[in-house]
Amino acid sequence: MNSPVKSAALPSFPDAKPAQMPMGEPSPAERMGRIVAVTGGHAVVLLDSHEGVFANSLKGPEIGTLLKADTQHAITLALVSALSSPMPSQGGNEREMRIVEVEFIGELPKGPDGMPRTFRRGVSNYPSLGDAVYRANRSELAMAYACDTESSVRVGHIQQDPTIPAMIKVDDMLGKHFSVLGTTGTGKSCTVALILRRILEKNPQAHILLLDVHREYAQSFQGISEVITPDNMSLPFWLLNFDEAVEILIGSQPNRDADVEILRELIPQAKIRYMNNQRRDKTNTRALLDNQSIGVDTPIPFRTSDLVGVLEECIGKLDLRGELAPYKRLKAKLESISRDPRYSFMFGSLTVQDNMAQVLSRIFRVPVNGKPIAILELGGLPSEIINVVVSVLARLAFDFGVWSAGRVPITFVCEEAHRYVPNDKTLGFEPTKRAISKIAKEGRKYGVSLCIVTQRPAELDPTILSQCNTIFSLRLTNEKDQDILKAGISDAAASLLEFMPTMGTGEAITFGEGVALPTRIKFDMLPANELPRSNTASFTKNWAQDVPDDGFLQEIVHRWRAQTYNPDATGYTAEATAAPAAAPAPATPQTAAAQQIAQRLAPRAPNAGFGQAAPPPPPPNQPSLRRTQPVQPAQPGGPVPTSQQNLASLLKQFRT
Repeated sequence: MNSPVKSAALPSFPDAKPAQMPMGEPSPAERMGRIVAVTGGHAVVLLDSHEGVFANSLKGPEIGTLLKADTQHAITLALVSALSSPMPSQGGNEREMRIVEVEFIGELPKGPDGMPRTFRRGVSNYPSLGDAVYRANRSELAMAYACDTESSVRVGHIQQDPTIPAMIKVDDMLGKHFSVLGTTGTGKSCTVALILRRILEKNPQAHILLLDVHREYAQSFQGISEVITPDNMSLPFWLLNFDEAVEILIGSQPNRDADVEILRELIPQAKIRYMNNQRRDKTNTRALLDNQSIGVDTPIPFRTSDLVGVLEECIGKLDLRGELAPYKRLKAKLESISRDPRYSFMFGSLTVQDNMAQVLSRIFRVPVNGKPIAILELGGLPSEIINVVVSVLARLAFDFGVWSAGRVPITFVCEEAHRYVPNDKTLGFEPTKRAISKIAKEGRKYGVSLCIVTQRPAELDPTILSQCNTIFSLRLTNEKDQDILKAGISDAAASLLEFMPTMGTGEAITFGEGVALPTRIKFDMLPANELPRSNTASFTKNWAQDVPDDGFLQEIVHRWRAQTYNPDATGYTAEATAAPAAAPAPATPQTAAAQQIAQRLAPRAPNAGFGQAAPPPPPPNQPSLRRTQPVQPAQPGGPVPTSQQNLASLLKQFRT
C-alpha cells in the first residue's frame, strides 16, 4: 500500500566536493598533528607547521570537526572542542604553536582484515603520546554518523561535509522525548514541520497530535492532517476533571473555597442524575456504572441543566441569605458561559451523548484513515480557557496510553511550551503543568512521547526540558537560554553550543539519544507549498497602499465579534450568526445563543468536530473508510486495535 504522505524531494548540494581522502593508510596530506597530552576522555593535539596541514587545500580544523587517531585495534574518533595559539607569531613568516583540544567520542573497531567496522560509542583503545592525528575521511564520517536505515530518517546534512546526511533515530528520539529550541525567525516552525513530515513519510499509520498556537501548520500537512479549529471543535465539558472545571466556573476569585466545595459535591450528583435518566429512558444499552463508583473526576456525561437543577434544589432548601451566595454565583456562571458563543465548542451542545470514543478517535487518529496527524489550532479560543484545553488534551493522551497499554503510541507536540509549563511558579495553570510533566516523566512506559517546542528555554520548567533526551537547538542569542543547555550536556556538545549566537537560519546543534553524535547540522528545505505560515509580515509592502474605505473596519469588527477565523490567505471570515428566516421561537434569555449553537451543530462533513456523531454510511458504490469487521484484541507486538468498538472497551476500563 502506498503511503498517503508525499515524499519531499531531497535537495542536492552542488557545492559538495568529491572525496579527497580515500579509506586506508593515511597520506601525509591528511595529517593534522600529534598528541601531546591525554587526560581521561580528552586529549591535546599539537598541529603541524605551516608546511604541513596549513599548506594544503584543506581547511584547518574548527570546533566540531571530527579527527581520528589510528590505534592497534581500532580507529579512535575525537571531536574538536577548543582551539588556541599559546604563542602567537608577530610576523607573517614566523611559525607559531597551534593547539587543538579534542574529546574522544567513540571508535571504529578493526576487523580481521584491518578495515574499520561499525561505529560504537566509548573508547577501549586510547592513543598514546606522539600518535599522529588525521582528519576523518568521508567514509569514516559516514560510518560515525550512520543510523539504521529502517528506523531512521534524514533531516539534513552535517556541517562538516554536505554529502554526509544528518539522520535521526525515530524510535530513540520519540521513545525518550525531544525538543526543538530557537529564537523567533530561526526556522523553528520549519524544523518541526520537516521532522514530522519525514517521520510520517516512513510511518503513514502514526498518531500525532500537534497543538498549533499560531495556526501555521495546516499548510505543511495538506491532505494528511485532521485540522481542528474553534469552528469545528467539539470538546464536551464533562471531560473536564475537577481542577479544570474549577478553573472555568470559579477561577481565582476571592473567597472561592466555599464555591469549590459546593462544586465538588454537586458534580457527582449531576452525573448520577444523568445516568438515572439514561436507565429510565433505556437509551443507553451499554452497562452503566454503579452510583457508588462515580467520582468528581469520572469521565461520565452530564448536562449543564442537570447541574443547574441540582443547584436550584439546594437553593430552595437553604433559608439563610448568606449561604445562598456561592450557589447563585455558580448558577449565574453556568448560565453565562452556556450562552457565550466563544465557549460553544465545550458548552454549546443542546444534547449530551456519551461520545468519548468519537472524541478520542478524532484527536488521536484511531483509525488513521490516511490522516496520521491531528492539528488542533488554539488561536481564536478564549485566552482564559486555552490552558484548560491543553490540560484536557495532555491528560487524555496520557490516560489513553495507560488504558491502551501502549498499543497505540502517540506523539504529543506542544508548541510555545513555555506558555503552559513556565518556570515561574506563579504563572500558568497547575493542572496543565502536571499533565505535561506526567507525560515527560512516565509517558515513555505507555507509548506517549512528548515534543517540546519553545523559543525561551530559560522560561520553561527545567524538569520538562531535562526529560527530553534529544535536543535540536537552533540559534539562541539569550545568554540564559544558552546556559540552560550547557548545564546538562557533554563537553564536546557544549563547545558546539558556542556557535548558537551566530548560526544561520535552518542550522542547529543537535545531540542526544536520537542522533549518532553531537553535531552541527543544516536542515533540508521543504517545498514552498509545505512551508508553515510563519513568514513575517511585510511592513513596507502593506504600508505602500492605503485602506480603501470604512467597510474594511466594519468587516474586522464583525469577524472580531463573531470570533471566527479562516486560515486562508484572506485571514478571518465572517460566519453567519443571524437568526434563520423561519418564524422566531418564543423569546427566552437563551434564544440567541441557542440559534448560534444550532448553526454549529448543523450537519457537517465527516469528522467535522471532536465528538460528532458517526457519519451516515456511504452509498453502495462508495467504499467506507471505517472498519466493518470486528477487531480481535491485540496481543503484545500484535496488530493495533483501530475500531471505535475497541475504544469503547478501553473506556469501560478507564471509568472503572
